[in-house]
This record gives sequence, structure tokens and C-alpha cells, in this order.
Amino acid sequence: MLILFNKPFGTLSQFTPQAATSHRSLSEFGLPAGVYPAGRLDHDSEGLLLLTDEGPLAARITQPRHRHWKRYFAQVEGRPDPGQLQRLADGVMLKDGPTLPARAYLPASPPRFWPRDPPIRVRKAIPDAWICVEIAEGRNRQVRRMTAAVGLPTLRLVRTAVWKWELGDLPPGAWRVAEA
Repeated sequence: MLILFNKPFGTLSQFTPQAATSHRSLSEFGLPAGVYPAGRLDHDSEGLLLLTDEGPLAARITQPRHRHWKRYFAQVEGRPDPGQLQRLADGVMLKDGPTLPARAYLPASPPRFWPRDPPIRVRKAIPDAWICVEIAEGRNRQVRRMTAAVGLPTLRLVRTAVWKWELGDLPPGAWRVAEA
């Protein structure tokens, strides 16, 4: 079984809550028994999280050697210029080494996502913009670290696709069964 889940902001990618935090866990969303996340999203990232009860499928989704593309929309602080987008596309140097080349571009129109609770911080003197970043690896907080490395700190991050699966119009906290 494969589940597509729209992970809300502030939710951990695990079923066991952490006593030291106020973050929600996956156990609050009525997911089927026996499924586990195939990959992770940080508590402050939103969007598509895949869950499965099939070990080989989870391995195929998560193992780095398969290099499945993941699509993220990042609301960043500042106005991206072509040079910054090219640096993201070429791969950037992070503390744990260089990233693989990515796909980075300005979407034709800003994406329309659900309101975030709490909303992002807005600075009147500093503009923000949405960029799309697609990566074929999945290091810890990678997209956030990449955008920061090129001078575009991420304010909000929403994953909309993993490999062949897309979030579509699934609302936050909702899930559906998908074809593996």
C-alpha cells in the first residue's frame, strides 16, 4: 500500500510524538496501521510525504542511488536573479559537500497554497518570491541550505512531488491511497 499524505506545517514525519516539543505527529491523522514514512520532511516543511507498508518500495523511493526527483516550492526572502538560480541549478557547496545539480526556476505564476498557520514573517522592506527547486538527492534540510547558500533564505517550503507521485489538490492533513 502506498499513501500520499499532505503533511501540515509543524508536524513530525514520525508516529511517536516527542514529549519535549509541541509538534504534532503522524498518529493524529488516521493513517492506516502498518505504514511508515518513505522519506522525511522537516517539521517546518509542508506537503507531500509518502508512506508505505512495503519495504522494497520504501527502499526504491528513499535510497540515494535511485536519484528520484523531488519538487519543492520555496518562498524565499529577496528577489531571485538569474545568477542565483543558475548556482542552484549547478549545485552549491554545503558544509557536508557539494550538492548534485538541481533544477531551479521561477514558476510562471506564484503557486496557490493553503494558508499556513502560523503565517510566515513578512518584512515590509524586504520582498519575497516563490521559486521551484527540484533535487535528486535528499540531505537533511537540503533545499533550505541551498537557497541560503545563494542568498535566498527560505521562509516557507512545500514539497509537491516525489518521483512519479504528485500532491495535487490534497488538503493539509488529508491522505489518499495511490498506485505504487
